[in-house]
Amino acid sequence: MKLEQKTDRELIRLYVSGNEAGLEGLIDRYKSKIYTSIYLLVKDEYLAEDIFQDTFIKVINTLREGRYNDEGKFLPWVVRIAHNLVIDHYRKERRAPTVVNADGFDIFDILHFADESMESRMIREQTYKDLRKMIQLLPDDQKEVLIMRHYGEMSFKEIADVTEVSINTALGRMRYALNNLRKMMYGKELAVRIG
Repeated sequence: MKLEQKTDRELIRLYVSGNEAGLEGLIDRYKSKIYTSIYLLVKDEYLAEDIFQDTFIKVINTLREGRYNDEGKFLPWVVRIAHNLVIDHYRKERRAPTVVNADGFDIFDILHFADESMESRMIREQTYKDLRKMIQLLPDDQKEVLIMRHYGEMSFKEIADVTEVSINTALGRMRYALNNLRKMMYGKELAVRIG
């Protein structure tokens, strides 16, 4: 069975049993969503890469120590780790002007980016860029819920727990975020048609 066909649980078992391919499979499966969820919070490519690496260092340590609670919710768990690292970064930044670097482990050494046609990549990148710009215009509380829900695939209960609000508040923020994005997209379409 190919790595892409294995479940998260199977890939985790593979990695814990000593096969690095299990971790590679998990990273390949989720790197885009995890990186994007971090980038949208920090708005800095290099910082996002650092936090992405730190996130996987924590994931690796937790898996190796056998402390991962296998609930079949790998992606929300990793996004929660990343979100906490983003919060930690900003807390440290307020106290000290320096950013602590990772311990030399480069997670990007094992990433393999799929080849795609230049045209489809350019269209995809422009669409993502436009959407990221619109997401950045949202109020922070709406942006946070949208990122956790869409990129982190977290449930509203998980989002409510992480952000320390009620489920209804999390749902309301998501509804406002989507409404605001719709208005922005509609405004952009009008500008393109008129312009």
